[in-house]
Amino acid sequence: MNAKTLENESPAIALSQDPHRVRDEREKILEVAIGREVRAFRRQKGITVADLSKLTGLSIGMLSKIENGNTSPSLTTLQTLSNVLSVPLTSFFRRFEETRDAVHTKSGEGVEMERDGTRAGHQYNLLGHIGSNASGVIVEPYLITLTEKSDVFPTFQHEGIEMLYMLEGEVDYRHGNNIYTLKSGDTLFFDADAPHGPEVLTKLPARYLSVISYSQA
Repeated sequence: MNAKTLENESPAIALSQDPHRVRDEREKILEVAIGREVRAFRRQKGITVADLSKLTGLSIGMLSKIENGNTSPSLTTLQTLSNVLSVPLTSFFRRFEETRDAVHTKSGEGVEMERDGTRAGHQYNLLGHIGSNASGVIVEPYLITLTEKSDVFPTFQHEGIEMLYMLEGEVDYRHGNNIYTLKSGDTLFFDADAPHGPEVLTKLPARYLSVISYSQA
């Protein structure tokens, strides 16, 4: 496995997400929320508007109006779309009805806990948690503190993607066959299914953020 650093990557990386983009305020309107879901489910099926028109008996013009949120479809129309797209009728309303949660954890108030495989002297503070949600992803942010009493343990393995951000101290951190020296300000981003963990505690105390994300499924 070859070690990679960001500067070795192509300088022009095309990213699909714009973190500063503001969603259309019209999404708060029921017709727009329904239209977005109809379009999303149609695309998941890999069919065109013309295909959906043939399957439902609805005109292409009517389907375009529904998907663009320009008309209020009747319950009978939604039932027809539900049957053809093989989704529950209520799924068309999910984005209009769902809530968006946020967790604010003040300094020093993270929940101290033990994760599976935690070794002696590894202090984990969970900084927040949101359970089942519309994104389909679970994210667990931890503040990890290592001291002179901490064991080294380079063989953690679990599902998901993990990011480490070094706050203070210095450790040699293993991921698979590679070892990375992490100092204050350094980041390590990796597939957590490979064996990983601190192998040499060079400068203590060491503190770093660990953010783990994995599928709800």
